[in-house]
Amino acid sequence: MPEKNVGFVGVGRMGGPMCRRLIEAGNSLTIFDKSDAAMRPLEALGAKRADSPAAVASAAEIVLASLPTPPIVQAAALGSSGVIEGSRVKIFIDVSTTGSTYAKRVAEGLKAKGIVAVDAPVSGGVAGAEKGTLAVMVSCPDETFATVKPVLDVIGKVFHVGKQPGQGQTMKLLNNLLSATAMAISSEAVVMGVKAGLDPKQVIDVINAGSGRNTATMDKIPRCVLNRKFDFGFAIGLLNKDIRLCMEEAESMGVPMVVGSAVRQILAIGTASQGADADMTELIKVMEDWAGVVVESK
Repeated sequence: MPEKNVGFVGVGRMGGPMCRRLIEAGNSLTIFDKSDAAMRPLEALGAKRADSPAAVASAAEIVLASLPTPPIVQAAALGSSGVIEGSRVKIFIDVSTTGSTYAKRVAEGLKAKGIVAVDAPVSGGVAGAEKGTLAVMVSCPDETFATVKPVLDVIGKVFHVGKQPGQGQTMKLLNNLLSATAMAISSEAVVMGVKAGLDPKQVIDVINAGSGRNTATMDKIPRCVLNRKFDFGFAIGLLNKDIRLCMEEAESMGVPMVVGSAVRQILAIGTASQGADADMTELIKVMEDWAGVVVESK
């Protein structure tokens, strides 16, 4: 690939696997994370450690960021010792989920320093990051896309969804709205089935053979709920954040979100009752508690 010197800010559960794929593809990688433990395995693979986002941006022309919340992304991009203070960076690629408001804010701030901001939120979870099968939703000018696509091809399937800052983020919020809705309504359906005396595995099998199948019934519930492992790898607090951002964006555009509002409420309840760090598949525990049943394959 043309660009061999890449930077990465935020090398945790999602960023770490992406970094490993970038290294394996032959890139020279400079990394920063507040967690020393997160950086050590990548250093062992040849990554160079930096002491700030600015230091990463002084080592690479293209810097990616995978961070948990919009304010953290903004601070890493525009704050003191942020990417904006780097001496070499030309393109900043945010693979986090921040919503369009923050994406536009970051793009405007970086533009003043001649740095192009690229929306590139991803979907596919930790497993997708490890396998390089993420859906990457890119928004940037055509000429910038031609430059970043070879880098992003390493981490997943790349879609150029728009040219304006924030459009990639909007696409990601739509995806997560549907993912959250599928998990919420499928949880209600399976809990009702168990309450009626049906076998939960058979409930799932029948749904997946019919018209009700979706991402929750085909993957999350059989893989993470029936065995009670709850290890999908995405925190319910982060999903709650994403749906809140989606609702706020929809409201600002005058788009009604009746079903989405209900999903937002159940996610808020799930986050409060299970804890923000609980796996998103633990949302089903809310319905289980209310119904007095447990969804488990014996």
